[in-house]
Amino acid sequence: MDIGQGLTSAWQAIAGFVPLLLGFLVILVVGWIIAWLVGKGVAKGLHGVGLDRALHRGGVGEYFERSRWTASELCGKIIYYVALLFVLTLAFNVFGPNPISTLLNDVIAWIPRGIVALVIVVVAGMIAKAVRDLITGALGGLSYGRFLANVAAVAVMALGIIAALNQIGVATTVTLPVLVAVLATVGGILVVGVGGGLIGPMQSRWAHWLDVAERETARLGGGESSYQAGHEAAMSRPGARATEGGAAREEASSLPGQRGRGEGPSS
Repeated sequence: MDIGQGLTSAWQAIAGFVPLLLGFLVILVVGWIIAWLVGKGVAKGLHGVGLDRALHRGGVGEYFERSRWTASELCGKIIYYVALLFVLTLAFNVFGPNPISTLLNDVIAWIPRGIVALVIVVVAGMIAKAVRDLITGALGGLSYGRFLANVAAVAVMALGIIAALNQIGVATTVTLPVLVAVLATVGGILVVGVGGGLIGPMQSRWAHWLDVAERETARLGGGESSYQAGHEAAMSRPGARATEGGAAREEASSLPGQRGRGEGPSS
């Protein structure tokens, strides 16, 4: 065993690795600073152009009220992490082809699909807010109006989330089992509950709900009933009755049969 040759090979390996390591560290540090500055600049720029105010007016801003970041700050964070991925890719490419670089390249190739999915979720949230406001305004007088508005908003948001999951390639593996579970649950409730021992309770509950809906609908149509009540109150006055009676007698006297009957006794 040649110890000198082994030491020489180890020294050559170290001497060849140290420049690569230094280049990796320099790229990583400088790239991290640039990515941080770019993320901060994007967040301030989007806040300056009024992104937060626009999303708040569109109805999506309320989802960020419970978050630690605003919409502009979240966009800045996304840009920061995307830039950091590019920095890591450049840094690891210093060592040549390696599994980490391959993984980072796959993640970077997936980023555009993730951005499109995020846009779909934001647009779906805005549409869901608009639908909820429209239904609440149209059925606000009903006791179940807000419930219907929330159900419609959740349905629109669910469709947007499914489309976003489909965009990132996980809709088939996630939404299909969930859909099957929901349909199986609904089918089991219908078979066991409605078709079994819950028929009586369900009938009473449906009767109660229909009665409530009928009362609420009748209350919405209170304009016509108010007109009828006002008309009856006006006709119940003595002067209105005399006027109505005179008009009726005049109309009756104008008829040929009534005129003949009135002229018979006088002759």
